[in-house]
Amino acid sequence: MLTALSPSPLPPHAAPCPAEAHDVVETRLWIEEHDWLYALLRRSDNVAPMFRIPDLLSACVALVFARPDAAERIFGFMGTALVLRSPTTVRRRESLWRPQFELLHDLQCSPLNRHPYPKFQLDQFTTACVALCQQDDASGAAVLRQARRNMVERLLAQQRVSPAAAPPN
Repeated sequence: MLTALSPSPLPPHAAPCPAEAHDVVETRLWIEEHDWLYALLRRSDNVAPMFRIPDLLSACVALVFARPDAAERIFGFMGTALVLRSPTTVRRRESLWRPQFELLHDLQCSPLNRHPYPKFQLDQFTTACVALCQQDDASGAAVLRQARRNMVERLLAQQRVSPAAAPPN
């Protein structure tokens, strides 16, 4: 006979997860880029810590936006490579961290994405960032390095907002 057990509460020494639901934003990613990112997630050198898709996806966005020609590269990819793909291409639902979402959202709301230019959606901007990272470094090593930097930046920002939450020295 199987018995269902109710989940036990967290032990007193367990800390709640620092990531709040509002810290990540949902987006979609075209299947080709999702497959590359998933392969990066499963790589043997993605350890200590093992970064998940929101970390890797946000790292791709941060890497692309670190360059001064980010908008030109993103619109260039969308206007040449992405536009030639089937508009019914399968997409996967994923999440990214809010700071990188805001970069994409600002670009999506920019004059370059308004009349008379074609209107691209968030999933296309997200996909472009992953594709550009894959073109720049197919190994994904740069994405893993950037994921580490993003993690440090998030924790430092959290400590500035809430100094009492800082870990003891």
